[in-house]
Amino acid sequence: MEDLKKHAGKYRDELLNNIIPFWENHSIDRECGGYFTCLDRFGQVYDADKFMWLQGREAYFFASIYNKEEKKQSWLDIALHGADFMERYGRDGNGNWYFSLTRSGKPITQAYNIFSDCFAVMAFGELYKATGNIRHRDIALETYKNIISRKENPKGKYSKSYPETRMLKNFSLPMILSNISLIMEDLLEPGEVEKSVKLIVDEIMKVFYQKDSGLILENVMPDGSFCDCFEGRLVNPGHAIESMWFMMDIGIRFNNKELIEQAVQITLNTLNYGWDKEYGGIFYFMDYKGYPPQQLEWDQKLWWVHIETLIALAKAYKLTGNEECSRWFEIVHDYTWKHFKDTEYPEWFGYLNRQGEVLLNLKGGKWKGCFHIPRGLYQIWKTLE
Repeated sequence: MEDLKKHAGKYRDELLNNIIPFWENHSIDRECGGYFTCLDRFGQVYDADKFMWLQGREAYFFASIYNKEEKKQSWLDIALHGADFMERYGRDGNGNWYFSLTRSGKPITQAYNIFSDCFAVMAFGELYKATGNIRHRDIALETYKNIISRKENPKGKYSKSYPETRMLKNFSLPMILSNISLIMEDLLEPGEVEKSVKLIVDEIMKVFYQKDSGLILENVMPDGSFCDCFEGRLVNPGHAIESMWFMMDIGIRFNNKELIEQAVQITLNTLNYGWDKEYGGIFYFMDYKGYPPQQLEWDQKLWWVHIETLIALAKAYKLTGNEECSRWFEIVHDYTWKHFKDTEYPEWFGYLNRQGEVLLNLKGGKWKGCFHIPRGLYQIWKTLE
């Protein structure tokens, strides 16, 4: 591990001296509550709408670093600031979390997207560990149970699929539930997490995983079979690799060395498959059979894909000593720091074209917030250290 350990300080310093101060200084809405996430290159707000999944992500991050790194009151205050806004305005009458609100908290977009709920669980679950506040625990538990009740049809009446024709299962929910399960372990009944994790791991590593290629599909038929269509052939390398470090964490928690080894191998399979051999970087979307993907942005290089890959590679090398993981870490590390870091202003760029040039110089928006970069820097720092 010594050869990668040299990078630990770089990730620590970037997190503490660049990324966290950016969000502390620019994202807090002191007037209406919650966080601004649409921030331009310089940290100026260019849209004041509040996206609930990003509100949950930022509250989760600041509660998490307060719990894990330093009991810094300002970090806890930021987490509570976002959680208070979420609690007051974030849910509909059935307890489902809206996708977006106005700056002052009026609903804009209905609760069609279960990922708002997922990040609310993470935020309030982590906050409960920090505060011991029963209200935080109850919101986390109520939302978690709601997610479980909706998981077979997460979009409900907002689903665009015609019933019974092609009801594909999507990888995103089991992926995020594998992460949520460990965060929620302290709040759930003994044995409940182990039981749910087993089902989730089986789904990820047996249903979505394709033995013939060693890759993970983004969508499969309800019985787990392959569907030869745009959605059925979709591969999202970033999703697959991110989920593998969740699998590694579960492997550590339940002492499952076989799961860890499989997760490491899938990480390497996906990286070898998804790496752009002409320009470098990891493709956003790919087609399982090599056909043209339907997503026009398929060849873009995105911030979260690369930082999540670095987490997975750092953990993989630490756990197995596989030299291929160390070699790939250096390659992805060099690409990421060269292309995504803004050397003039704080925070990182999020969107590059295939050639690695900046497409949008925003630092936050509807999809990019205070989550992947800070969480990733922290995870890598601690793993390498």
